[in-house]
Amino acid sequence: MKLSELGEFGLIDLIHNITDKLKNPQQTSWQQLLVGIGDDAAAWQSDNHIQLATTDTLVQDVHFDLNTVTWEELGWKALAVNLSDIAAMGGVPQYALISLALPRELEVENVSQFINGILPLAEEFGVAIAGGNLATAPSVVITITVIGCSKSKTILKRSTVMSGEQIAVTGHLGLSAAGLEMLQGKISLAPETSTILRHGHLQPMPKVKEGQILVEQGVKSAIDISDGLVADLDHICKSSKVSAKVKVEQVPVHPLVKANFPNYEQLALYGGEDYELLFTANKRVIEQVKHALNCPVTVIGDITEETLPNRVTLVDSKGNVIPYEGRGWEHFRNEILEVKFA
Repeated sequence: MKLSELGEFGLIDLIHNITDKLKNPQQTSWQQLLVGIGDDAAAWQSDNHIQLATTDTLVQDVHFDLNTVTWEELGWKALAVNLSDIAAMGGVPQYALISLALPRELEVENVSQFINGILPLAEEFGVAIAGGNLATAPSVVITITVIGCSKSKTILKRSTVMSGEQIAVTGHLGLSAAGLEMLQGKISLAPETSTILRHGHLQPMPKVKEGQILVEQGVKSAIDISDGLVADLDHICKSSKVSAKVKVEQVPVHPLVKANFPNYEQLALYGGEDYELLFTANKRVIEQVKHALNCPVTVIGDITEETLPNRVTLVDSKGNVIPYEGRGWEHFRNEILEVKFA
C-alpha cells in the first residue's frame, strides 16, 4: 500500500499502533504521559503543571507559495499554527524551537524577514525563541516546536466529549479558505476585502487566551479548526467514540465570504485553517463561555447517541440529512478532498 492510499490519518494510526508497543508502565516517562499521539499537543505531568509540546512543519509548494506570501507573513503563520495547537489544549505557550531547511541561494534578507515575522506573535503571547536547527535543502522546509504548560491542573482534550453536549465554535469560518482561493487567482475582489482575506489566510490569530478561558469555564474538550470544521469535528468524535449532528444553517460563515463566494458553505465546512476553537460542553457551560469570551460563540449542533450515517452528520433546517463525500485537507492524498452534495 502506498501513502497516497493510506492517507495522513491512516498513517497516524499506523505509527500510533507501532509505537504503542514500546509503552512501558514501569518507566517514569510513560507513567507521566497524559496525552500522546492523536491530539493537538502531547501532554505529560510535571511537578506543578501539565507540560505541553507540539510541532508543525510547513513545506514550500505544499503549505505555501513564495510567489504569493511574504517572508514576514510566512514567519507569522509558521508560529501561529503551533500556538493554535497549544490554544486547543487550553495551555500557555512558553518556548519555541525553529528548524529551517533552506536552499543555498536564498537571500539572507529573506531569513531576517521571516524571523521578524515571528517576533510580534511571540511577543504577544510571551514566547521565548529558545533554539532550533539549520540545514540545506532544495526548497524551504520550516519546522517549529512550541513547548508550554497548563494554566491550571486541567487541559482540553479530544477524547472527553460526552453525549448530550452541544457543539460550539468561536468566531467565523471560511475566511482562510476564501483567502486561499483569492491568492490562487480564482476571484478578484475590492482592495479592502482582499486585504482582510489575505490577512485571514496568512496571518491568523491563534485563540490562546480563549482556550484558557474555556478551561476556566469548565469546558473539557476542544480542537482547533485546521483541517476543516467537518474533518476536525470528526477527529474529536473518533477520539471520544461519539457522533455529531451539525445544523449547517447555524455554521457561522464570515460575512465577507458569504457575500463574495457562491461556494461559501463548502469553504466554511471543509476549507480549514481558520484556527478558531471547536468545542463541546453542556448548555450551561456554553452560556458561561459566551459571556466570558470577547468573540462570538455559536452553537452549531449536538453530540448524540443516535445512529447516524457518519460520525459527523450534516442536517438542514428541517432536520433532513445532507449527504456529502469528503472531509477536507489530508496529506499524502495531496489535495483537499472533493466535496459533493447530493
